Amino acid sequence: MNPVIILWAGGALVLILTVVGIAVSIGSRRSTEEERLGEYVEPEKEVVPQKKEASTPVTEWLTKRVEKSSFGDKLGKELAQADLKLKPGEFVALMVIFAFIMAILGWFIGSQSIIIALVGAVVGAFLPRIYVSSSKKKRLVKFNDQLGDMLGLMVNGLRAGYSVMQAMESVSRELPSPICDEFRRVVQEIQLGVTTEKALENLLRRIPSDDLDLVITAMNVQREVGGNLAEILDTISHTIRERIRLKGEIRVLTAQMDVSATILAVLPVGVIFFLYLINRDYISLLWSQESNSGPIPCGYTAIGLAVVLIIAGYFTIKKMGNIEV
Repeated sequence: MNPVIILWAGGALVLILTVVGIAVSIGSRRSTEEERLGEYVEPEKEVVPQKKEASTPVTEWLTKRVEKSSFGDKLGKELAQADLKLKPGEFVALMVIFAFIMAILGWFIGSQSIIIALVGAVVGAFLPRIYVSSSKKKRLVKFNDQLGDMLGLMVNGLRAGYSVMQAMESVSRELPSPICDEFRRVVQEIQLGVTTEKALENLLRRIPSDDLDLVITAMNVQREVGGNLAEILDTISHTIRERIRLKGEIRVLTAQMDVSATILAVLPVGVIFFLYLINRDYISLLWSQESNSGPIPCGYTAIGLAVVLIIAGYFTIKKMGNIEV
């Protein structure tokens, strides 16, 4: 097939999906569930009629197909943990958009090379996933850093005579995001009839934190067997604050190691890509017939050994810097 036809077809698809992406990305809308919760638990705010966002046929079709699979469930969970107000189908559409854009860039940069276009498509498809993983990690770290202040506020409220519900409401009002947003959602779910255990379980699913799991377990046990919840949370707060302090010191000490692992893994790939652009004949010897015609394919062996060593070195350095607290 003529590469020009493929390029025009890809460009047309990119244009269509770009329009879809712009329609999806306009504003920071709340999810349908949050909007329904807001109708019942935020009566003090003036309700301004808003025009319902029209979903495009492409995103609706993708969402229906993706949500039926295990990949859709996993993707929806990751989007919730990263606090991105996107449906799984919309996120898949963004992945396709980035894949085609990077493929076209690779096509032109690589002098109409199919290999560079395919590499660009693969990189573009993974860019949104990398962003989601980074956002999820940053949000989890920020939540854990605020957990000590949350426990201190709850302990003071309980000692002042607040109930657990009132203490969580004070957390949702007084503390900054993201912890105030998550506890506001917990309070809203409880007010709509969801049990406290289920609401806290939903919170733990959105925020997979070991420290939060410890707090929720203590609250559930106290609700079943009784006891002084303020004293329990005060003890847990001291433990969590010490863990947060140690984790912060470890992150500072191992930051150089993490950066070194990333650079050492990306540098060889970048050098090969750069050589392929400026001197294609030189680097193409690795996969040419001349280098792989003997009993041992020297070129393919060198590439395979390099890939294995890069992956092994990256995970070894990351493992050395992964210190459990």
